[in-house]
Amino acid sequence: MKAVGTVGHDREASTAERLASAESFCAENRLRFTAVRRRVFEILLDEQKALGAYDILERLDADGLGSQPPIAYRALDFLVKHGFVRRIERLSAYVACLQPRETHDPAVMICRICDSVEETTFAPSRGMLGAAARDAGFLIEQTVVEAIGVCANCRAAGAV
Repeated sequence: MKAVGTVGHDREASTAERLASAESFCAENRLRFTAVRRRVFEILLDEQKALGAYDILERLDADGLGSQPPIAYRALDFLVKHGFVRRIERLSAYVACLQPRETHDPAVMICRICDSVEETTFAPSRGMLGAAARDAGFLIEQTVVEAIGVCANCRAAGAV
């Protein structure tokens, strides 16, 4: 799978700080932040790009943490469930959420040319989707918004 970069994230905090924050969150909420879960999050933080589950599994295997697909998928499921990682549906890939302790439903913008991924804030309850949901008596609990287009770098390079 082609590696996919993330753009526009706050990169000020180090991987170590983000891992410590995740460990703290898990301790506060009595969740197990196992060695495999920690390593998967660390891989995604270090790479700063979206990776497929099998790409992650190869790295876990190289680290001696296992070679069976359920190992990677269980860790990813946990990390997604608790907001540390986002699944990019269109790419069947995962990217570290760099604002994991903030409650937000981001919109993900995917460049159709270079496959770069950018996460931006999105407030579905305030826009047209929220109004339509309210009119229908529907309570939005989670949204997944993936926009496909062309990133600024590809546009500047004349790729369109």
